[in-house]
Amino acid sequence: MTESRPALGVGMVGYAFMGRAHSQAWRSVASVFDLPVRPVMAALSGRSPGRTAQAAAKLGWAAVETDWKRLLERDDVQIIDICTPGDSHAEIAIAALAAGKHVLCEKPLANTVAEAEAMAAAAKEAAARGVRSMVAFNYRRVPAVALARRLVEEGRLGEIRHVRAQYLQDWIVDPDFPLVWRLRKDKAGSGALGDIGAHIIDTAQYITGQHLTGVSALTETFIKERPLAEESSGLAAQSGTGEKGEVTVDDAALFIGRLSGGGLATFEATRFATGRKNALRIEVNGALGSLSFDFEAMNELWFYDGAERDAGFRRILVTEPDHPYAGAWWPPGHGLGYEHTFVHETKDFLEAIAAGTDPVPSFEDGLRVQRVLAAVEKSAADGSRFTRVEGS
Repeated sequence: MTESRPALGVGMVGYAFMGRAHSQAWRSVASVFDLPVRPVMAALSGRSPGRTAQAAAKLGWAAVETDWKRLLERDDVQIIDICTPGDSHAEIAIAALAAGKHVLCEKPLANTVAEAEAMAAAAKEAAARGVRSMVAFNYRRVPAVALARRLVEEGRLGEIRHVRAQYLQDWIVDPDFPLVWRLRKDKAGSGALGDIGAHIIDTAQYITGQHLTGVSALTETFIKERPLAEESSGLAAQSGTGEKGEVTVDDAALFIGRLSGGGLATFEATRFATGRKNALRIEVNGALGSLSFDFEAMNELWFYDGAERDAGFRRILVTEPDHPYAGAWWPPGHGLGYEHTFVHETKDFLEAIAAGTDPVPSFEDGLRVQRVLAAVEKSAADGSRFTRVEGS
C-alpha cells in the first residue's frame, strides 16, 4: 500500500531519559492516532559516536550525527527535538528555527529569562514563516489533567480561589548520590525548582487558564557537596576518586503566589521527600466546585460539584472515549501510563504543523514559566515578601 501522507523527518538531540521517552512517542504516535502527516525518525545526535550509534539502534533512529548542527543541514529532517540539558536549549532552538526546522524543546525552556526571551523572539519570527515550535510540558497531556482544564473552561468550578500544587521525589536523598548534571547550575539552571517545579507551575497555569503575578519563596540545598560523577548514557556513577564537588542548585523550593484572577496558590517542589518517587499533585478550589489530581493515580480525577453538596468528591475514571486522548487507546477502564503523555504531545505537535497553527504550550508559555522561576529564585535569595513576576 502506498503511503499518501507527507513525511516529516525528525532529528533528535540527546538520548538519555527524555530521549528514550521521546523516541517511544515518535515510534508509536502514527500507529495510535490518525495523523495528517507521517513522522520519520531520521537521525539521532549525540557527542559519542559509539554510544549514539548504540542508542540509535535500540531506540529506532535511522542515522547518527555527532554534531547537532549537521541535523540542520539534512534535507530529510524537518523537526528538531531537543532532549539535552538546559544550557544548550537556546543555542540549538534558535539555530534550528533560523534554518526553517520546526522545534520541540524539553522543559524548562531555558536556564535564564534572557535565553527564554531570545527563544520566544526567534519562535515568533519563525512562526511568521510557517515554522512552528513547542515546549514539552508533557503533564498537560495526561487525560485527567486535560479533563480538569475542560471542567474549569466550562465554568464548573466557578471563580478560582485556591490552587495547591506539589511535586515530590526522593532520588537524591542519599548523600553519596553523585554530582550529576541536574545538580549543577551551569548545566541545569536550577534544581528541583526548574526540574519539577516548572511542571507544577505550568500545570497550574494550564488548568486554571491564569498566570502567576507574584511569589514569596524559600529554597534550600540540604546536601552541599557530593561525589564527582562519571555520566554515561544518562546513568551516573561515582568517579572513584573520592573527590567531591559543590551542589550549586536547590534541593527543594517552597513558594506561595497570587494568580492573575486574584486567587491564592501554594507550590512545593522537592527531591527530598523520602519515599515519594514521582508524586505530582494538584488541587483547585473554586466558588462552585473543586478538583484534585495525583499522578500516582494518573487515570483518576476527583471532582466536587458544589451544586450536589451531599455527594462529596466523586472519582472520575478518565478512560472514556469522550475524555481527552483516551478514546484513541483501549476500551474504558484500561489505564494509560507515563509514556502515553509523550505520544499525545507529539500528536498535538504534528497536527499543529500540518494545520499551519501554533502549537501549545508555545515558547511564550515557556517564557512565562521561566519568569516565575526567576521570581522564585529572587524572592528566596533576598527574602522579599512578594516578588512580582516580570511581564505579569
